[in-house]
Amino acid sequence: MSSAPIDIASAIQSASVKRHPSPHHDLNPSTAASSKQPVEPASPTSSVSSNANSIPDSALKPIPKRANLPPLPDMRFEESYLASLQGAESYWRIAWITGRDQVILPLVQGMLWTLLLSGWRYWNRGAHFRGASLGSKVRRWWWNVNNWKIPEETQEKVSEKVGEFYTAQLGGHD
Repeated sequence: MSSAPIDIASAIQSASVKRHPSPHHDLNPSTAASSKQPVEPASPTSSVSSNANSIPDSALKPIPKRANLPPLPDMRFEESYLASLQGAESYWRIAWITGRDQVILPLVQGMLWTLLLSGWRYWNRGAHFRGASLGSKVRRWWWNVNNWKIPEETQEKVSEKVGEFYTAQLGGHD
């Protein structure tokens, strides 16, 4: 007699997974581009002109062949989830696998992606056009290639902005 977790996983899998999918039926639906046919000349004699030295259009522009690509593999989450449920021996193991795959792993993935983007912003916050670093050289080169005006930020302009900021914050009071 088999265990209950294996029976549950087997029932879910047998109800939702097609064992032998048909590539003609299970691929994406046909579109207007699927029904287009290449243009062919009406007859071989009509494309040949009276000049014997001319090359027929059918030789210059051959009909393109359409590649027959294999069907795309099924990359849905369900297949890997059911495969990980195969080794489950108890309901607690099924709950752990479900919680791990549905909650913990997406949470960790989102957290790592956010940390990566935040780190990039922090590292890139001081990007300036002046300096001898590789980044500033590449930035200046890119702006010159695109004929963009490189902003001139002098020390006086920076000090004026800082002064105006504090004046606005303090309301003119010292």
